[in-house]
Amino acid sequence: PRLVAVTHVPTNSGLVQPVEAVGEICEAAGVPYLIDACQSVGQIPLDVGRLKCDFLSATARKFLRGPRGVGFLYVSDRMLATGAQPLLVDMRGAEWTAADEYTLVDGARRFENWEFAYAQHLGLGEAAGYALRVDVAEGGRRASELAAHARERLGGADGVRVLDRGPSLCAIVTAEVAKCDARAVVAMLRGRGINTSASLRGYALLDMDAKQAASAVRLSPHYYNTQKEVDAAVDAIAEIARSGCAG
Repeated sequence: PRLVAVTHVPTNSGLVQPVEAVGEICEAAGVPYLIDACQSVGQIPLDVGRLKCDFLSATARKFLRGPRGVGFLYVSDRMLATGAQPLLVDMRGAEWTAADEYTLVDGARRFENWEFAYAQHLGLGEAAGYALRVDVAEGGRRASELAAHARERLGGADGVRVLDRGPSLCAIVTAEVAKCDARAVVAMLRGRGINTSASLRGYALLDMDAKQAASAVRLSPHYYNTQKEVDAAVDAIAEIARSGCAG
């Protein structure tokens, strides 16, 4: 294979993939390795040295709590040394040296675009700095504890099926409410001042089909949430399930 790409944490589940073990395999096989860390950055510590990845991509707007519309890409020195280049090159990442020639700049800047929003980049930097000051590992442990509490309570609610599977779970909780489209449940919860989101079949078709689920309500507690808030969300979901999605 030309590249092994692994999603650290999917959008529709709390599953945490064994990305460090995959990195060991890829390094031994000499295969380039990419990690999608969009859902994990901000709730799970990330050490690219231990992960042994060549690329790691993430967005700012999820557990990192930065602005929408900006993210970052890590590229390893060994991958840069191979001459890796982006699909589209512009003047920030290369110097135009002849009519049909260009020279890539040193470093990962070759993957950047000339035009970008400074405010979003500054917001990303502030969000990352804040997460590091708070301590990602400690915050992630607290968030995962709240998520485990939510799963336990949702698992005992009639008409609710928890969809998270795997030996290692994080602070994302997904559940199916019988006879209810997740979008309708999310709307009813929003009316009660509870923020959740809906994961639809098309977001992760293979996994959702394997679980025989058309949609799922997603809860994403963070370290600043309280158990009382989590209980309120679970109670509301259970009430909606009992009512047959009548609100």
